[in-house]
Amino acid sequence: MVENAIKEVYTALLPKIMTIADLGCSAGPNTLLFISSIISIIVEQCKSGGDASVELQFFLNDLPGNDFNELFRSIEKFKRPNTTGEMAHLPPLYYIMGLPESYYNRLFPRESVHLFHSSYCLHWRSQEPEGLEAWRKTYLNEDNIYITKTTTPFVVKQFQKQFHKDFSLFLKLRHEELVHGGQMVLIFLGRKNEDVYSGDLNQLFGLVARSLQSLVLKGLVDKEKLQSFNLPVYGPSVGEVKELVMQSHLFNMDLIKQFEMNWDPFDDSESDDVEDTARSSMNIAKFTRPALKSLIVRHFGETIIDAWFTEFMSLVAEHLEKEKTKFTTIVMSLKKE
Repeated sequence: MVENAIKEVYTALLPKIMTIADLGCSAGPNTLLFISSIISIIVEQCKSGGDASVELQFFLNDLPGNDFNELFRSIEKFKRPNTTGEMAHLPPLYYIMGLPESYYNRLFPRESVHLFHSSYCLHWRSQEPEGLEAWRKTYLNEDNIYITKTTTPFVVKQFQKQFHKDFSLFLKLRHEELVHGGQMVLIFLGRKNEDVYSGDLNQLFGLVARSLQSLVLKGLVDKEKLQSFNLPVYGPSVGEVKELVMQSHLFNMDLIKQFEMNWDPFDDSESDDVEDTARSSMNIAKFTRPALKSLIVRHFGETIIDAWFTEFMSLVAEHLEKEKTKFTTIVMSLKKE
């Protein structure tokens, strides 16, 4: 999908300077793979008669708390000249910059970006849902940190309202920053049907809540602290996403689809059974820890992280003994006319 978007934007606009932004990038290898793939695509376009003088400008965006130093060190290795293979032919000049800021704010001047890309970030909200704070010492989502079978319709509505507010704002901001003919490729976690209580994230974050409840029983976490903790996250359905895009009247939706992937990022089998629950639970816990660490530390403190990780991994192993669960991923391509 990224390849098609880059080819379409490049061939239609033939920019002298092509600006590409990766929103919510990580410090890991995925960001560098994304940059490398873009450069390779442009090289192929130049071979096919494109303008070899095009220059690429990459902006890597994440919250200021991201380890940009690690990312930049990786980039230095990545930028070493490559004089063999495909990249030896007509490599465009490219520049890579960090952009520490929330993507729920304006990031660029008007009509200055050709392609936005975001991978596994947009299920995160700008803040916890409003209206769930304590009132007369009563917490409206007590013992839950996301949506579960016991979550009241009012609380569900607050999570949905926060998603609608954030996603609508995201579309508006990116529309202002994209050039005409520019595109966005967005990949994020959602749910496979319209039942908000049966989403794939519900089960994972239900296990996170249970692990924190275990720490309450062990005296490591204050009960009121847990009751006041809600994750700033929401996994929408394809229908919800489509509706918000259409209501915005800002983009043409070239493509939207969903696919499933195992909780364990290293398990690509299609079997209904988990071959090694101990190994898979470790993989899942290691995958989840960096995603939640800053939120848990900010609310509960640094000292509980290792204890929480152990409890969570144990609960995931128990869950996998009964059921092999999958994430639903939504992939979409939007174009500004």
